[in-house]
Amino acid sequence: MTEEQHLTTQDQHYQEILLIKIRIIEMLEQRDFSGIREWISSFPPPYQAEIIQMLQSREQGIIFRLLPQKKAAEVFEYLDISSQEDLLKALGQNEVAAILNYMSPDDRTHLLEELPGELTKRLLSLLSPEEKKIAQTLLGYPENSIGRLMTSDYIAVRSEWAIKEALDYIRTHGQDSETLNVIYVTDGNGKLIDDIRVREFLLAPLENKVESLMDYQFIAMTSLDDQEEAVHVFRKFDRVALPVTDSMGILIGIVTIDDIIDVAEEEATEDIQQIAGMEALEEPYMTTSFLRMVKKRGVWLILLFIGEMLTATAMAYYEHEIASAVVLALFIPLIISSGGNSGSQAAALVVRAIALGELSFRDGIKVLKRECLTGLLLGGILGSIGFIRVAFFASVFHTYGDHWFLIASTVFFSLVSVVMLGTLSGAMLPLILKRVGLDPATSSVPFIATLVDVTGIILYFTIASFLLKGVLL
Repeated sequence: MTEEQHLTTQDQHYQEILLIKIRIIEMLEQRDFSGIREWISSFPPPYQAEIIQMLQSREQGIIFRLLPQKKAAEVFEYLDISSQEDLLKALGQNEVAAILNYMSPDDRTHLLEELPGELTKRLLSLLSPEEKKIAQTLLGYPENSIGRLMTSDYIAVRSEWAIKEALDYIRTHGQDSETLNVIYVTDGNGKLIDDIRVREFLLAPLENKVESLMDYQFIAMTSLDDQEEAVHVFRKFDRVALPVTDSMGILIGIVTIDDIIDVAEEEATEDIQQIAGMEALEEPYMTTSFLRMVKKRGVWLILLFIGEMLTATAMAYYEHEIASAVVLALFIPLIISSGGNSGSQAAALVVRAIALGELSFRDGIKVLKRECLTGLLLGGILGSIGFIRVAFFASVFHTYGDHWFLIASTVFFSLVSVVMLGTLSGAMLPLILKRVGLDPATSSVPFIATLVDVTGIILYFTIASFLLKGVLL
């Protein structure tokens, strides 16, 4: 599908949702509640959530009350946090309690950790004793750990069971499981010993033991593992769910691909915002307060502005050279912007490669060699273009006088040096930050550009002083 076709499909989808919204408002005015219940139930939960989010708070509450409790909880999980908060305020205590008790543990944990502490305590009090215990356990894990994402809704069988016995157990208890793609095998102490795809159960003779399907090879994560690590594991092993164990190997839950996709999206958003030269937003753009937005953007802008002051200081240091050969000032934007652009490219590529698990600090030497050659070639290309430009203007317009060749050579060698510097800085700084435990995305594009601006000025005038000494300087 082309980008144009994708946009057309999005427009059509939005128009469909808009028409549905108009129709629902008309039915609400006519008080046709049974018609609304029947009509909206014909849509899948993600569509229902999208429709509800387009309505006013009062209308959202009415629609939610028309849905069966279990269906309402399922739709609630697809709403964004701000819409969920609005609905919690609009619904009665019994309705909120029903939704929270029916919600999957992982989605409920995500909601509770985003809410203010007092509201979280109040909502926890509405849960049944069993669900409250689960919620408090998940909230007790460190922030950004796998424990916050896992759910206890899974199916585990014993190795000594017959296939028929296992299938009967799956039919009885599988309805509330988050996924049935994989069935987990535990020993008598609850320790995970294998995971088996459900298709293998369906194809095996009923009289065989579960053990006959086992190879004792499985991938698992512990509850304290970082969520970012889970993204890499899911991508590497192409899984829809992974078991989660404690430090002793006891199976305590599973984490599913839908939650990992959310984590990957959040991490990518953070990286993009940090690469742009600002602190990452914890909330969506439209719900972030004005003062918080200014603070997030202002801190980095001030730091970058102070950094750019060093560029002015460097230029002031070479004031004599600029006064002696004003022509040098003409090429300053050309030189420093080329270095900043090459550094931005390298930084973006390396930061993304680190995020995808393609690079680590031990690859630093390989990256250094690769970017050194890349910077040399790119610098040579840009330097050649700059040399030709000077030569052309000198021959046609006689712009640079008798010493045009030295000026062109200064531009050539400066571009080669600055582009190489920018490329190496952009490539190596993220790896160094990763090594010391910092976020590589903080070596943002503006930060690299500012760094290269200052050093580019120094390199440019150092080369000019060497080549033009006794001629123009």
